Amino acid sequence: MQVTKIETTKKMNMIDMKCDMVKTGKQKYKLTEKGTSDLTDNTRVYISVGRMFVLTNVQDMRSELKARQDKCDKALELLNQKKEFLLKSLKEQEDVLRELVQQRKEADISK
Repeated sequence: MQVTKIETTKKMNMIDMKCDMVKTGKQKYKLTEKGTSDLTDNTRVYISVGRMFVLTNVQDMRSELKARQDKCDKALELLNQKKEFLLKSLKEQEDVLRELVQQRKEADISK
């Protein structure tokens, strides 16, 4: 039981790190959107696609940034759901462990 508790704790830490990475990405997209908000519609802009940059218009770039922010929001929501599930699981494991220890103590007292 302790092993599963340790594994659950490690998984929660990994989820926290992933949440931080997603939040950082979302912040980057927000800053990019804010920095390009004063551009006119006929300004030439480039969006990154893999290792290259593609010429596009400002509206497409803004919609792409919005889509990426929405994707980050959904990822954060999913990670938070996973974390809540792991917290419930961890709490149940701790309760079972406490109950087991309590039963052992009661068994030792009755002898």
